Amino acid sequence: MMSTLEILTFPDPRLRNRAKPVAVVDNRVRDTLDAMFETMYQAPGIGLAAIQVDIPLRIVVMDISERQDSPLCLINPELFAHRGQQEMKEGCLSVPGFFEEVSRAEAIGVRALNRDGASFELEAEGLLAVCIQHEVDHLDGKLFVDHLSSLKRQRIRKKLEKDQRQQRPRPAAPERRAI
Repeated sequence: MMSTLEILTFPDPRLRNRAKPVAVVDNRVRDTLDAMFETMYQAPGIGLAAIQVDIPLRIVVMDISERQDSPLCLINPELFAHRGQQEMKEGCLSVPGFFEEVSRAEAIGVRALNRDGASFELEAEGLLAVCIQHEVDHLDGKLFVDHLSSLKRQRIRKKLEKDQRQQRPRPAAPERRAI
């Protein structure tokens, strides 16, 4: 069993960094993927971007299955198509305990590398499309709270800052896994 990584919490400024492309998919990258999956599953979440664990690389892991048995990794993901629009309640491991409605594309196309460095394309819709868009936002230094009104964003920021000052992490809602 590997050790889990520390997940950065909003408003940590490192979450605003833009991730850099992975030059070569090697054993170091695969070890990072494994540690990210373990961290995401333990959190528990359905998606995690490397930038959330202070690794500034364009790496995303996710698993939207109920049984946590369908891991998907995207290295250097690029969205190349989108259609439609959907509203879905989103949460985030970096914004623990908050779930808000966010509008995103209903279906997307993404191009990425897999854990062996092979290029592939994937068409996704529904929750998977939302999860991919959410995680790619992270790679660009954007959080789901950026899709909310400034008033809601400030309320969330103040609550999390207060929790951090009191050094008692706000637990994620137990009935939902955050993205």
